[in-house]
Amino acid sequence: MENGNSVCVFCGARSGVLPAYRHAARQLGTALAAEGWRLVYGAGDIGLMGTVASAAQEAGGETFGVIPSHLATRELIKPDLGRLVVTDNMHERKMLMFRNSQAVVVLPGGAGSLDEFFEVLTWRQLGLHSKPIHLMNTEGYWDRLIQLVEHVIAEGFADRSLRRYVSVADSVPDLIAQLRRDLS
Repeated sequence: MENGNSVCVFCGARSGVLPAYRHAARQLGTALAAEGWRLVYGAGDIGLMGTVASAAQEAGGETFGVIPSHLATRELIKPDLGRLVVTDNMHERKMLMFRNSQAVVVLPGGAGSLDEFFEVLTWRQLGLHSKPIHLMNTEGYWDRLIQLVEHVIAEGFADRSLRRYVSVADSVPDLIAQLRRDLS
């Protein structure tokens, strides 16, 4: 790793319906490698997970995959990772991924990605960390999630600071620019 930074990427084990999701995952993997940042992710070789990891590796980047034992066969572990850790459970997986990174990026994904996003956001809200959290809003995928966070604030269930803990990027170049500021 050129500069010692690692970026945790939470994303889908599926690719979604729009080709733009895979394209953004591929761009992100390539860009992480170009910046010298290690990819920390869910260790899968399928969906957006496999796409971002393959792109990072093809561009010469380092990869660190973390997967719980019960998903090891279901998500098809990427066989050529720089480092692989198999955990006992999902919570351990999230914690290990988070601890081994300096920033979090959430690409489009399903319930698992939402769980991961809200856990790191809650930890930030509680003052347990100050790491940056980024939503990669490909084709407006996270627009409704951002509206939900705004709604939670408007209805008095969170302080306005909650929204400030999340940066939103509509393109990979925008996301990389945000990460450069955060990781410098």
